[in-house]
Amino acid sequence: MRANQTWITEVTLLGFQADLAVECFLFGLFSLFYSFTLLGNGVILGIICLDHRLHTPMYFFLSHLAIVDMSYASNNVPKMLANLVTQRRTIFFIPCIMQTFLYLAFAHIECLILVVMSYDRFVAICHPLHYTVIMSWRVCIILAAVSWIFSFLLALVHLVLILRLPFCGPNEINHFFCEILSVLKLACADTTLNQVVIFAACVFILVGPLCLVLVSYTRILVAILRIQSGEGRKKAFSTCSSHLCVVGIFFGSAIVMYMAPKSQSPEMQQKILSLFYSLFNPMLNPLIYSLRNAEVKGALRRSLWKERAK
Repeated sequence: MRANQTWITEVTLLGFQADLAVECFLFGLFSLFYSFTLLGNGVILGIICLDHRLHTPMYFFLSHLAIVDMSYASNNVPKMLANLVTQRRTIFFIPCIMQTFLYLAFAHIECLILVVMSYDRFVAICHPLHYTVIMSWRVCIILAAVSWIFSFLLALVHLVLILRLPFCGPNEINHFFCEILSVLKLACADTTLNQVVIFAACVFILVGPLCLVLVSYTRILVAILRIQSGEGRKKAFSTCSSHLCVVGIFFGSAIVMYMAPKSQSPEMQQKILSLFYSLFNPMLNPLIYSLRNAEVKGALRRSLWKERAK
């Protein structure tokens, strides 16, 4: 049977399958969003690196989030934009698999970094006197390193399980990038093991971290309500509400996509949800986390004044 199989060397990304005018509009809109993503996260990363006042654990992890968001968007969006304005929408199979691997790795890192950031806020608000001891630079570096290493190792597990499969067509992916569930549809073998590992990974990397985040913010909320100062309560609540907004968008869209029952049009559902965490979420993170933050805005003003003074 395998002797008669034709192994695919390239695949076609069908994308949004809309009219030419609609795809031109989407190209302009998504190009704008992608530019905002790179600009916003790049500005945040630059400010954190240049301003010594932001050399704290919270902004250390925020700089990692900015790097992940830029990498995440750059892995998926450029090919999507190119496909919106060209008739040739193919991608070689090996680059397609690499795109899947990087997409999984960056998604895992974002999950873990969000958990670490919620723990940082929990310690800062609930144990302020022990904050510098608990969240020492050694601990921060270890948490960040473990998040990156573990995420790439988990993505490597998915990659190995994908590469063991024979891929013999069809050579069309009904998506705008090589998303793992869409890639598995190209396999001409049983993918049950892959599906089980994906679900188990979702429980471990989505449900588990989300529960930790919710527990952290529940305890933070209780601590905020005990704060006597109205100004202190407002500042703490503002910081935590912005963090929860990001967590809700990212974890919510990922859980619906990989763990919820599929709708009658799963392909369109996957594309819309993928846009949330491939494009919208990385674009909104700088606005939600940082640009509405007084410390970041102060650092940005200081940087601009320094440039004008020169």
